[in-house]
Amino acid sequence: MTPQLQQAIRLLQLSSLELQAEIQEALETNPLLEVEEEFEFNNNEQNQESSNEEAPEVASQEVGQLEHADIPDELPTDSQWEDTFDAPPVSLQSQASAPVDINYDNEDESDKTLQEHLLWQMRLTPFSDLEQAIAIIIIDSIEGDGYLKSSLDDILLSLGDESEAELDEIEAVLHRIQHFDPVGVAARDLRECLLIQLKQFDFGLHDNDLELLTTLIDRHLDTLAKRDYIQIKRALKIDEDQLTELVKLIQLLNPRPGSQIQVEKTEYIVPDVYVRKIQEQWHISLNPDNAPKIHVAEHYSSLIKRADNSADNVYLKNNLQEARWFLKSLQSRNETLIKVATAIVERQKGFLDHGEEAMRPLVLHDIAEEVEMHESTISRVTTRKYLHTPRGIFELKYFFSSHVSTDSGGECSATAIRAIIKKLVAAENPRKPLSDSKIADILGDQGIQVARRTIAKYRETLAILPSNERKRLV
Repeated sequence: MTPQLQQAIRLLQLSSLELQAEIQEALETNPLLEVEEEFEFNNNEQNQESSNEEAPEVASQEVGQLEHADIPDELPTDSQWEDTFDAPPVSLQSQASAPVDINYDNEDESDKTLQEHLLWQMRLTPFSDLEQAIAIIIIDSIEGDGYLKSSLDDILLSLGDESEAELDEIEAVLHRIQHFDPVGVAARDLRECLLIQLKQFDFGLHDNDLELLTTLIDRHLDTLAKRDYIQIKRALKIDEDQLTELVKLIQLLNPRPGSQIQVEKTEYIVPDVYVRKIQEQWHISLNPDNAPKIHVAEHYSSLIKRADNSADNVYLKNNLQEARWFLKSLQSRNETLIKVATAIVERQKGFLDHGEEAMRPLVLHDIAEEVEMHESTISRVTTRKYLHTPRGIFELKYFFSSHVSTDSGGECSATAIRAIIKKLVAAENPRKPLSDSKIADILGDQGIQVARRTIAKYRETLAILPSNERKRLV
């Protein structure tokens, strides 16, 4: 392959962020490339002139207001303007001289980690030097979900041989940390986490109900996880309504207390291609903000002399050739991307109009055949490239899926089948959830023949639990 072809292929598989970095590097290393400057004519001068014309009118209105105001003849020497009037005149309310009121309560603390949040509370707690050393090790051992994975023996070993701490002292410090915010942090398992929160929060329960709820969490949490409600009702000697109320109270507790502090930053996706519906037609366009518009610098290119073989002239010639190759590769990338996106949108109009259930089966070979390119090229174009649609932002690879034959001789895509499964599960009776076999039968009634194992595979990709684990009382 020629260097030009290698460069074109490399640019083709870059994401939008990587492409911006590549263009920036080219601008810094090649003097014959420059960014096209877009001149925007604003009306700042006109706005300034109009504001100056309006200023005398505003000032005259303020003076008029002061003339008609009831101003006392004499004011105490230590009085303030606000003591006599509701607010200062407009002319005195200068934004430039006004103090800046910073509201620290509204600051973004999303970068604050769980450990930093707990250490801040630890410093406000009256700990001895030994207790503080223990607390620091405990806090460092807490996972992002808020649970303590290290045992007390491990924490004791971390203190070193010189430490005189004992296990009961470590456990005492642990209990104090477990009541830090968020309550239940540093728990060693789910049972302990829920019990700590139950003791802290007041649900207004009677002693009998509180005892039942404590027993349910302390002794029957595993049985509750298995959805064996009959055994729980028999053990606690309660009916289904009472059990339902207890389960509702458990659902108010946080099984992962650390998650509300350990907030991850949201990563935003910048689409490469936009698709919009204009007058009943879908229109495709590239995102103009993804990469700056660049061109060959005319000033430097004009300095090149064809018959001159000096070092400077050869340097300019080589950079001019590289700049042209780079621009041509960028143009080829854009043309290929818009061509492939157009072919995909043409095949998936049903999805754009009606949603996932209307997604058609599609493979790379279909698009490659339509645009007359190799499948490897289509794979590069659709990897880490995103399409902005009225239904959301999707990677171009999302629109490719295998198919299942229908009774009518047609085909149904795997994406459509997953959408149907998701819809069926969302509408099911939580007391009697649909099994994989039942879902397969429902799809069979719709003419889509899918094996039970295939249903289970699609269900797992959707992160949907099996039917026995989806059973709910509420």
